Amino acid sequence: MNRLGSKFVPLLNRRQALELAGAVSLGLTSICLAEENSPATNEKPLEIIDTNIHLFRWPFRRLPLDETVKLVKKLRQFNITQAWAGSYEGLLHRDLSSVNRRLQQQCAEFPELIPIGTINPTLPGWQRDLEDCKTKLNMPGIRLYPNFHHYTLNDSFVSELLQRAESHELFVQIAISMEDGRTQHRSLQVQDVNVSPLPELLGQFPNLPVQLLNAKLPAALIAQLAKLPNLFLDISRVDGSTGIPQLAEVFPLNRILYGSHAPFLIPEATLIRVHESDQFDNSELQAIYAVNVAAMLKASRS
Repeated sequence: MNRLGSKFVPLLNRRQALELAGAVSLGLTSICLAEENSPATNEKPLEIIDTNIHLFRWPFRRLPLDETVKLVKKLRQFNITQAWAGSYEGLLHRDLSSVNRRLQQQCAEFPELIPIGTINPTLPGWQRDLEDCKTKLNMPGIRLYPNFHHYTLNDSFVSELLQRAESHELFVQIAISMEDGRTQHRSLQVQDVNVSPLPELLGQFPNLPVQLLNAKLPAALIAQLAKLPNLFLDISRVDGSTGIPQLAEVFPLNRILYGSHAPFLIPEATLIRVHESDQFDNSELQAIYAVNVAAMLKASRS
């Protein structure tokens, strides 16, 4: 499953990240990422694994990077050597077998992309879809959208779903939100997923790695979730230059993973937030960017 790219570029420091943001806003097509007047070094630059991207079209508007070729080109600019890709089609389509097959076929064209299958446990045949993700499509994990698919984490079939994922050695990603409620289409208002059932639910599956995507939670709830050793978070909705260090104060750093929520958000937005904090050394950055992913994948095979 480890399909890492071979192209590396130096990682941005804080000044370069801010300059990059300005360059992107001006629509520049060529950006120099090398630090000016810095001595040559033999240190290997940090690799980045993005655990939260999507392919194909966001249902409600066009996004600048919603073509896979353009998105992968952008990821490569920032040394993102692997990206876990769900499918926007999985939000509203009912034939998820076809959705997952198209996703797998698209990801096969790019060595960086790892397909993550969509499962909707309210549809008939979801058990077969889940099994196919592992046995036919060779996917390492599945992605759930409880709010779009109209169920809660309290529903009884969720336990069965997690049990089946654990037996197939699949990790589970739960998208807590996809879009700020203030910008949602009036015909489809979707609330953030209520995560309060997770402590009791995940207590039944201590060996199943579960990652929350796009979660924006109060510190008290994050501290409660921190007690679950198999729960991981991404940082796509963490706000401000101090947000990620503050998250690491209440949630273990070794279970915080990089995720950009691209192409809904531009990939550099999360990178800038990480580097603006200026509070992580290289080993901590590498943990967030890649090392912690290995721990999550190891847990899914234990």
